[in-house]
Amino acid sequence: MLADQFFLIAHEDRTGRSRLHPRATGLGLAAAMLGELMLEGRLRIFDGDLYIESRQPPRDSLSHSVLELLIAQPQHREVRTWLAYLSQDAADRVGERLMRVGAVESVTRRRMLSTQTFYMPNNEAQRNAAAWAPMRLANIMVRGLQMSVSDRLLAGLVVATGLTRHVLWDFEVHRHALTQLPTAIGTLPEDFRQLIEQTEASVGSVLAVGRR
Repeated sequence: MLADQFFLIAHEDRTGRSRLHPRATGLGLAAAMLGELMLEGRLRIFDGDLYIESRQPPRDSLSHSVLELLIAQPQHREVRTWLAYLSQDAADRVGERLMRVGAVESVTRRRMLSTQTFYMPNNEAQRNAAAWAPMRLANIMVRGLQMSVSDRLLAGLVVATGLTRHVLWDFEVHRHALTQLPTAIGTLPEDFRQLIEQTEASVGSVLAVGRR
């Protein structure tokens, strides 16, 4: 699923650590969770606001819980409000979903005054699958293959959060893909482009605050 792919791209497969500022990763995952509902026709975006298109429960339990939350809070429509809210525990929620399907394992590391849980590949098969996530996306773009809406949205969220160099890391090999990336994203339907734009703006705000 979209958020699963983003999670694997956004985290080091050997350490489980985020490749980005954790808040930027959380915002990207929150956007991917909303994107999953949009791909399933449950949600739309108009002028920066979210609108429920269908209340039919998705099969996936995480998507189901996010949709229920959106339905229960109709007074809050702004995309950036929901990105900020969902980002708070998005890494744990997506990590737990990946753990349920055997893609990662939870590893708790103790520090002097706290503990931290990472969701990371812990065997060769899991590590190979995690390493394939960015390679798969890069391969599609390098070979000029037709990209699904989901993959174009994933590419857009990769760009919006600053993960491009972790997918297209070799300028010479990936030169053509890098030049085609704006076109791939630009051909998305308007509401998906709005999701990407709102995510990029939210990440920019978070990083700007962190630099003060």
